[in-house]
Amino acid sequence: MPRLARLDAPGTLHHIIIRGIEKRRIVDDQRDRKDFVSRMGQLAKETGTVIYAWSLMTNHAHILLRSSNLGLPTYMQRLLTGYAISYNRHHTRHGHLFQNRYKSIVCEEDAYFLELVRYIHLNPLRARLVKTLSELDRYRWCGHSAVIGRHKTSWQDRDYVLSWFGKNQGEALRAYRHFVLEGVKQGRRPELVGGGLIRSLGGWSQVKALRRVGIREVSDERILGSPDFATRIIEEAEDRLKYQFSACDRKEEIGKLIQEACAEENVKVRALRSGSRQRRVSQLRLKIAKKLVDDFGISLAETARQLGVTTSSISKSLARANRT
Repeated sequence: MPRLARLDAPGTLHHIIIRGIEKRRIVDDQRDRKDFVSRMGQLAKETGTVIYAWSLMTNHAHILLRSSNLGLPTYMQRLLTGYAISYNRHHTRHGHLFQNRYKSIVCEEDAYFLELVRYIHLNPLRARLVKTLSELDRYRWCGHSAVIGRHKTSWQDRDYVLSWFGKNQGEALRAYRHFVLEGVKQGRRPELVGGGLIRSLGGWSQVKALRRVGIREVSDERILGSPDFATRIIEEAEDRLKYQFSACDRKEEIGKLIQEACAEENVKVRALRSGSRQRRVSQLRLKIAKKLVDDFGISLAETARQLGVTTSSISKSLARANRT
C-alpha cells in the first residue's frame, strides 16, 4: 500500500514519534542525549518551529510541535540526518539509525493539546526510567522538567503550556503538576499515538453505533481529531496540492516564474543565480524563494539550486524573514 503524503501547513500542531530502526537504541550515553536535545532545540530556533512537549527515550522519542513556514519535513530532515551522522561517528558505526519514516500526526488542539503534553511527559515514568513524579520533575531528558522550571530550555514554549492552566504562574504550575499526577493512573494511552476513526471517536463501539444509524464519519490515520476537523485538514491539503507543480513540468514552470519575477523587477536572471548579494537582487531572491517553498511546496534544496545559492542560505533567509 503506498504511503500517504504528509499533512502540513505553517502553524500545524503535530505529535511526532521517532523510532530506532528495528527497535534499536537511538541514544547510548549522556553525550548522545545532550547532542539530540541540543540539535532539537537549536534547529527549532533556527527554523521557527515551536516545541511544547518532548521526551527522549532509549529507542524512540516523542515531540509535540507546531510547524513553521519552512515546513515540518525541513525541520525533521535536518534533525534526524544531523544527529544520525553524529551518532554514527561517535560510535564508529554505519547505516541507518532511524526507521525510514517518522510518524507525524496532525492534532486537533482544543481537544488534544493538554492530553498530549501529559502523555508525552509521562513517557519516562511509564517506561520506568524514573520511579516517581518527583524524579520526573528533575529528569533532564524530558520537557516536563522545563515546564515546572527545574531546567531551562529557551526553545521550549513553557509559557504557552502553562497558560492553559491559569494566568498566575504559581497557580498554573500547581494545576499543571496535579494534572500530570492524575495522568499516572491512566497508564498507556494508545488513542494518543495514532490518528484514525476509531481513536478519534473513542473506540470501535462508538464507530459501530454511528454506522447502525447510517452515519459514516470522515477519518484519516494521519489525523487525531473529530470528523469535522479531519474533513477540514484533508480539504485544506487538497487545496494546497492544486497549486503545486507536477513533476513533469516542474522545471519549466519554476523557470517561467523566475523569468517573470526578474522581468518585473528589472533584474537579470544571470545576476539572480550568480549569488549576488546586492540588496535588490537578494530581496528578489527571497521573494521568489518564499513563493516556491510556501505556495508551491518546492523543497529547500531544489529552490536553492534554481536560485544559484546553497540550501543553508535559503533556509537561513526564510527563517530570518519569518521572525520579522
